[in-house]
Formats: sequence, C-alpha cells, structure tokens
Amino acid sequence: MNSKLWLWAGAVALALLGTQARATETAVAAVSTGEVQNEVVITATRLATPQREVASSMTIVTAADIEARQRRTLADLLKDIPGLNAVQTGGPGGATSVFMRGTNSNHTKMLIDGIDVSDPSNSTGAFDFGQLLAQDIERVEVLRGPQSGLYGSDAIGGVINIITRSGSGPTHFAGFLEGGSFATFNQAASLSGSADALHFAASVSHDRSGATPVTPRDLLQPGEPRNDDYNDNFTASTKLNYDLSQHFDIGLVARYAHIDLRTTSDSFDPATSLSFPATTQTEARTNEFYSRLSAHLNCFDGALDQSLNFSYTKDRTSTLDPAFGASNNAGDRKKVDWQGNLKLDFTETMVLGAEYERDAITQPISADTRVASGYAQLQSQLGSHWFSALNVRYDDNNRFGSKVTYRLAPTWVIAGSGTKLKASVGSGFKAPTLSQLYQDFLPFFFANPNLKPESSTGWDAGIEQNISGNSVLVGATYFRNSIRDLITSDATFTTYANIGRATTSGIESFMQYRPLPTLTMRVDYTFTKAYDDVAHDALLRRPKHKGSFNASWQATTRLLVNMDVLWVGEWADRSRDFTRALNAPGYTTVNVTANHHLDRHFAVFGRIDNLFDRRYQNPTGFLQPTLGIFGGFSLML
Repeated sequence: MNSKLWLWAGAVALALLGTQARATETAVAAVSTGEVQNEVVITATRLATPQREVASSMTIVTAADIEARQRRTLADLLKDIPGLNAVQTGGPGGATSVFMRGTNSNHTKMLIDGIDVSDPSNSTGAFDFGQLLAQDIERVEVLRGPQSGLYGSDAIGGVINIITRSGSGPTHFAGFLEGGSFATFNQAASLSGSADALHFAASVSHDRSGATPVTPRDLLQPGEPRNDDYNDNFTASTKLNYDLSQHFDIGLVARYAHIDLRTTSDSFDPATSLSFPATTQTEARTNEFYSRLSAHLNCFDGALDQSLNFSYTKDRTSTLDPAFGASNNAGDRKKVDWQGNLKLDFTETMVLGAEYERDAITQPISADTRVASGYAQLQSQLGSHWFSALNVRYDDNNRFGSKVTYRLAPTWVIAGSGTKLKASVGSGFKAPTLSQLYQDFLPFFFANPNLKPESSTGWDAGIEQNISGNSVLVGATYFRNSIRDLITSDATFTTYANIGRATTSGIESFMQYRPLPTLTMRVDYTFTKAYDDVAHDALLRRPKHKGSFNASWQATTRLLVNMDVLWVGEWADRSRDFTRALNAPGYTTVNVTANHHLDRHFAVFGRIDNLFDRRYQNPTGFLQPTLGIFGGFSLML
C-alpha cells in the first residue's frame, strides 16, 4: 500500500467506531420493539407500503443487520438470503452471480437508489455482485418473482434494490478500520447530516484483500506455484437533497468505484486439448460511475406526487490475460424517467410512469439500443383485510419490437389472528444483450441480430402466521416459473438462438423465534427444482436444498453477539474447464461476530468467518476462503 493510502487510512481512523456503535444501537431497538415485520418497503410497488400489505415475497436487510454481521460486500450479504444462490469465484472481489428462484444469473434486476447498474458491455448482461461495497447501504430490498410489469427487462427472477444512506439532523462523522486474514485491510469514513434546506451524505470506502487462496492445488501443473488472488476496491459515494420549498426538492446521487483485481485464469494446451490454471495472473482494472439527478414535486395537497429523473452510468474494464492478451470493455447508459403517484381516494392509488433509455457499447464494438416504456399500477385496499397491486407495462425496443408484461399481487391480512395469505402472478422478460446481437468471436462464433427476448410466466402463493404474541413468526411460499425462448447456442454451436426452455419451482419457508427481548433466532429453508426442459437436466449451480440460521443476542447493553450458519446441499456443476459434468458436494459454514461499545463514541469489533475451517469450492474449481479472523475499531463524532 502506498503512503497516500496510509495517510488516508490514518485520517479515517479518527471517525471509525461510531458506525459500528450506531448500528448496534439500532439493532437493539429492532430486537426490543419487534417492528421488523411492520417495515415500510418500496421495491414491491414503487410506493412506500407497509410490508404486511405486500403480497410479493421479500427479504429486507437493514444497516443494523449489515453491521451486526460485519458484512463488507453485497455478495456476502446475499449468501444467506432465501430463494437465491450466490456463487462467487473465490474470495473478495471474485465475480459473483446470483440465481434467484432457480432462474439464470442475468435474470435479476439490480438497482442502486433507482439506478439500473447493469453493464451494457457485459456479454450476458448479468451484474457482478462481488465488487459492491456495503458500507454506505441503508437497506437492501430483495423482491422475488417476475417483476417486469414494473421494472421491464432483466426482472424474470426478481429485483434487488439498494437504498443508500441519506443525511438528516446534526452532522455525523463516522468510520472504521479493520484488518485480518488474507492480508485484509479495510477502511471507511462517512459524513452526513443536514443544514437548513440541504441534506447531505458522503462516504469513502477502501477494501483490500491481498492474499486469498482460490486455485485448488490439484489443478496446478507439477511444480507450478499457486498465485493467491488480490483485490483492491476504492469506492466513493454521495447523496444530496435540497428543499426548494415545502413541496418541491431536487437531489443528486453519485457513486464511483475503482477496482484492481488479480486472478488466475486458465491456459489452453493445444497438444492435449486440456486447460490448466495459468502461471501468470490475469490483471483487471475497472472503473464504475453511477449517477442520478432528480426533481420531486408534491402538489394538489398530496393528491399527486411526482418525480423526474435523469440517470447516467459508465463502466470500463481493462484486462490483461496471459493467454488472450489485452482487452477493453466499455459501456454506458442514459435514462430519463418520470413517475406520478395519483391518490384516487383513501384506499386507491394509481402509479403512472414513463421511461426512455439508451444503452451503448463503445468497446470492443460500437452498438446501441433504445427503449421507450410506459407502466401503470393500481394499488387498492378493500375493507380492512384485502390489499392488492395490479400493474402492466409496455416496452418498445428499437431492435426487437415491443413487449407487454403484467403482475397481480393480492393479499389477505387478519390483524387479530396474525395471519397473512398472499399470492401473485406475473410475467417477465430479458432483452438480448448488445454483445449477443452484434459481437462476433471470429472465426467460429457469430452474433445473431434477430434474437427475441427471453420470456417467463410465474406465480407463487403463501402464508405467514404470528404465534404467541409476535414471539414466533412462521411462513411458507410455493413458487413456479416457466421460462421460454432462452438464448443459448444453436445446434451448430456457431451462433445464438432462442431455443431454450426451463421450469423452476420450489418452497421458501422460515421460522423466527424471540424467546427474550434481547435474543432473536431465525431459520430459513429453500427447496428449489430448476430443470432444462430441452435437455431434461438440472440447471447448473442451483442447489435443491439451502438453509440458514441466524441468532442475534444483545448480551449486555454494550455487547452484541451474532452467529450465522449457512448450509447448502449438493448441486449440478461442471469442472473448471467445463469439459466434465459432475455433482458438487454441499457444505456448511459458521460465522460469528461481536461488537462491543466502550462508550457512545468508540467500539471494538471482531469476527470469525468459516469458524470450523470448512474446505469447499463454489463454483467447482474455485476455493472459498478458509478460516478467517478479523478485527478493528470504529468511532462516531
């Protein structure tokens, strides 16, 4: 690490402990009051709605949860979430895919403060969850099931929406320093608050893991040394809002990340037609920039609430691969969107929206696509028990034409008995990427400009029940998705075609138990069947069985202890060089964390990841981190 980073880290140290302290206080409040089930959510309906009135299956992760578990990246947060499987090629920074309800890794819409952050230059359009740092996240809303009726392309499996922290009240300065196994050295600092009409929040984060073993030794050639992965991520973000009047405000969200990643790619031996881990590491440098300008107006005594937004994103990655040489990928997205929420009466709200988007690749080819969209939703309440949301959306793509999608999500709530019955049915689609349409890989593989979107229809139904005065909460949901026109290689293996079909189904279930005001325990179990309807094989990297257990205990007024157990059953996979089909063995990991307040300004914290030093690969050919011990301190002023 250079001297500039050491000086920066020293300055950060003066603010660190408060973030941990504040998060611990919030966690205690959540455990004590039992308000978790009454949270207001946004993603399911694009409106602030109490979670008990939402039929869609959702998981909420708060800033308090993030700090209690000491998760540093979004990839770490998602591994425990029911209904999805997060697959990371190695340790911190490794490419991370999410398979939600058994759908493909590019079937999940990813948003940060309303910004679509997928990279237009990515060949599949899948978002890489491995490099998104979690330090400035206020909450994560994971919405499962097809959601294209509100969100358009990519939302076949669901939507993950990140909401970052906003500023209010007196100025707060906070941060932390952390070090530990695998040459880890992480720092973060944040400043937030308000001054008259201005609300502000800004943060900087630096995560560094200098030596993470990833390549299995049995894949190396005789005498070949193993090169451990290196990842260095610097992220800066800000959220500003200015109240021009009581009913009109403007805002800015901006996020920048610079990433240096060194990994071990594979080299192909033409003499044996086999591939082996390369002796020289692949180096990749990525720059990401996301921004959004917004204007918000509340008029007619609150009857119409509307916002106008302009978003701009730019991604650029330069890669030096020992086998394939240097390459560059670059893409950007410009988007204008308007949304108006019209209150028809006390029990009904109409949501109207219009969007115009241009996606472009600038390297390694030059191509773009334009999409004009409109959507409408009626959110209703009938009596004191029935709640529903009905939406429909029209997308017009200049490359393949139009697409209409929908979603209906009713729920029945009986407050007296603590019962909630819910169901939903909807459709989704995934537009072909610019790479699939126009990028040839000469001399053997060619793009197909005539591709159609991938499409799906899905439904779910479930029940949630409070027992014994909210001390016990149980629930189960059955889901099923039918996906058609999947884009895959044709029979000649020389181009793409819409010939794939798949069916996914399963059950998501949970039980939460609070035996003491200071102790909360939760168990989640997901069963997933995901099959290729053409080849009649299980889809890769979708385990049938997945379970998690979390216990959060406020041992004293100053000490918070947390334990996470993750169990993943076996799954269908292929060897690292993709030449052999195999069944990958399951695994169980245990993580333990502790956060201790010294006073209201200072705290110390520590965690042990993979407590029992479980050795496993996920995906096959990529080791996951072994036992790791980390610790640090934080401060808040």
